[in-house]
Amino acid sequence: MNPFLRALLRQHPAADPAPAPDTSLCQPQAAAAAGDSKESKEPAACTPAQLASLAKALVIRHVDSGSCNGCELEIGALNGPHYRLEALGVRFAASPRHADALLVTGPVSGNMDVALRRAWAAVPTPKRLIAVGDCACNGGIFGENYACRGGVSGVLPVDVAIPGCPPTPERLHAGILAAVAPATGEKHAAASEAQAEEKP
Repeated sequence: MNPFLRALLRQHPAADPAPAPDTSLCQPQAAAAAGDSKESKEPAACTPAQLASLAKALVIRHVDSGSCNGCELEIGALNGPHYRLEALGVRFAASPRHADALLVTGPVSGNMDVALRRAWAAVPTPKRLIAVGDCACNGGIFGENYACRGGVSGVLPVDVAIPGCPPTPERLHAGILAAVAPATGEKHAAASEAQAEEKP
């Protein structure tokens, strides 16, 4: 074998270790919101067993619902070799039908409302919804107006909200790992029933 290749194989990856999942980004559980104080408001940290339950492949579909593309630049940086998302089993997909989670950036514009709901309906269960950036979390500077529905939580149930304008790749990394924590099944069951009632 070439000595240069042998030396490369002996080196450690030129990347930082993965950050710990930031469970402070997770939304409160449905039972905790209903007043059950025994239920923890934060899911457990992401463990290798939880990643294994997703077949070591958390597949994310990114949906831009009306952002300025600042968050997209940070997501692009996150996909670089420095953060090694694919080594952790996290990758992005082109179709929501192949995804385990939906990552939404930007406020929900009127033109993207139906498309976002359809993308969410196409993601197979169990599924997660990650709101990235101030605009997706609470509407940001746009709020609610004639052209904008506000934050994603006004349209769909959000599991993880990652604030920032835009959030850093490290914050995105920690938030995505927090999304692997146990799902809030009751929240999604209620949302699925509401969507079924809306259909003609």
